[in-house]
Amino acid sequence: MTYDPSDDASAAPAPKGPVGTGEAQIHYVAEAEDGIRLDRWFRRRWPHLSNIQVQKMARGGQIRVDGARIKPEGRLTAGAAVRVPPIPEPIVRAPGEHMPLTPADIAFAKSLVIYEDDLVIALNKPHGLAVQGGTKTTRHVDRLLSAWGEGMDRPRLVHRLDRDTSGVLLLGKGPEAAKRLAGAFARRQAKKTYWAIVLGMPKPSAGQIDMPLKKSGINDFEIMRPADRKENGAEPAETAFALISHAGQRASWMALRPFTGRTHQLRAHMKGIGHPILGDPKYGDERSNELSGPLKLQLHARRIELDHPSGGKLIVEAPISPELRAGFQHFGFEESEGDYDPFEGVKRIR
Repeated sequence: MTYDPSDDASAAPAPKGPVGTGEAQIHYVAEAEDGIRLDRWFRRRWPHLSNIQVQKMARGGQIRVDGARIKPEGRLTAGAAVRVPPIPEPIVRAPGEHMPLTPADIAFAKSLVIYEDDLVIALNKPHGLAVQGGTKTTRHVDRLLSAWGEGMDRPRLVHRLDRDTSGVLLLGKGPEAAKRLAGAFARRQAKKTYWAIVLGMPKPSAGQIDMPLKKSGINDFEIMRPADRKENGAEPAETAFALISHAGQRASWMALRPFTGRTHQLRAHMKGIGHPILGDPKYGDERSNELSGPLKLQLHARRIELDHPSGGKLIVEAPISPELRAGFQHFGFEESEGDYDPFEGVKRIR
């Protein structure tokens, strides 16, 4: 990882509060949420809220987007700042959700840090750790951010990773740094490189996937499927891919770069071209499941490059996870084979 201040200078979910805080907070719309309705955005974060409660807050002017009023059915834009008024407590709390962090929690959170300066923290998020909580999830990154303090001292999430995807996760220190980082993600200026092991060997070995995706199902059964560009609810989704190494025709180590930020985009796209990521219980098929055996999801956010909030470039690389290392060992891949940028000079199709 490097930070070069000589380079030219140049949202996402914030903490799940402000439940019970008595104060309004600013949350940033994630890149994967571009175009979502305001009422649905609120219900995703605070499922205990009723539609009537959201409508009342919006129509009363308590909710504002970039300083302006918005209707409950209004659409949000990635990177937009949403003023969230105090949210009432849910009647039933998940066990431990509001408990203060233990010394062990704080030590664990700090152990994830792979880069930190005055404005940015980069974590190497492990497999199985959710970024945000839910009714059955009480240990997640969002809660662990209290390890750095509360209020202005509490870092802000500026993008997300799936629970079972490991790798680089960036945090902004303070609202201004978070806004700048989230804006870079929203404007597609962050160059993200993922490593994955997939079924078979894609042909051609490098290219771009331009495949709109549509969300189906709800909650744990939510899945993204390929959709016609004109289909209602279809969202544009683009991914570049490049072969790094392969184990015969059985499996391939791929570099993936999403140009858009749809939910499960990489997993859905690789399945869509017939090469699902190994260890994926949601998007795998019979052949990939058989080849995966005991392997967990073979997807790792390896590298992020974007403008640093204070100027220059920020480049962070996350060491591979134990889960991906198990995949490398199983198929005989050497990490040194990936010591180059397979997407140098690659630009999105659209």
